[in-house]
Amino acid sequence: MRATAVRRTALAASAAALALLATACGGTSDADKKDDKDAAGGSSSAPKAPAEALTAAELERATLAQGDVKGRKVTQAGPADEVPADGVTVDKEACLPVAHAMYGVAQKGSVATTKRKVIDEPKAGNKKSLEDLADGEAEDAFKEAFDLTSTFVALNSYEGAAGPDAFAALKKAAADCAGGFTATVAGTPTKVASIAEEKVTGGDEAAAWTVTSEDDGDKAPFKLVALRKEGAVATFFSFNLAAAGGDVKFEVPVEVVAAQDKKLA
Repeated sequence: MRATAVRRTALAASAAALALLATACGGTSDADKKDDKDAAGGSSSAPKAPAEALTAAELERATLAQGDVKGRKVTQAGPADEVPADGVTVDKEACLPVAHAMYGVAQKGSVATTKRKVIDEPKAGNKKSLEDLADGEAEDAFKEAFDLTSTFVALNSYEGAAGPDAFAALKKAAADCAGGFTATVAGTPTKVASIAEEKVTGGDEAAAWTVTSEDDGDKAPFKLVALRKEGAVATFFSFNLAAAGGDVKFEVPVEVVAAQDKKLA
């Protein structure tokens, strides 16, 4: 991966509030749990009528914790990860629900919120120093070091029909803004070049997209997922530094989505 690509990718990650997620350390762990399951492609189930909103304590218990996702580290998001709703602006008003989901912003009607970072644990790599590796080995080792997916998970509890409404608004915005838009947070614009639908299952309904950002002509893919279970809606925004450099392809984080789905069940 070229050094310029790495620098531009890091900038894109920062603009998407994922700079801290591009490393495999930091944060405070939650209580251990060890259940995990796989999610597969396909259409989501029909929406169901929402139950009473989960309280803050109930939502906390339903939130991902360390040990819930095999091979990933789960930590609490911190104050630096908080973006207020009025801190996000877009050049196309119809696209605001997508921008909010990217930054983990709750929609109207939310009564409680939790946020987590879920990061791939580093793989056991080659113990040789870069100086001792052949050209091809060094390139592969460098690529593997950056092949870590980081996911920002926001879980919101909504009153009444606000949960299904928030989910529906996000799906509509993603379709309406497939051609792209620009979001600005703290004075920093992030250009979204395109939004393409992906497949995911879970909850009462689920949806996923590849969100491609663009910076000075360089494009980087992100994965955005929304999962609704009754009145709770989780959004997942994922980034992989190696994928941004064009070296690997990363997929929707189905194991993370499945683990959150199980805790909401």
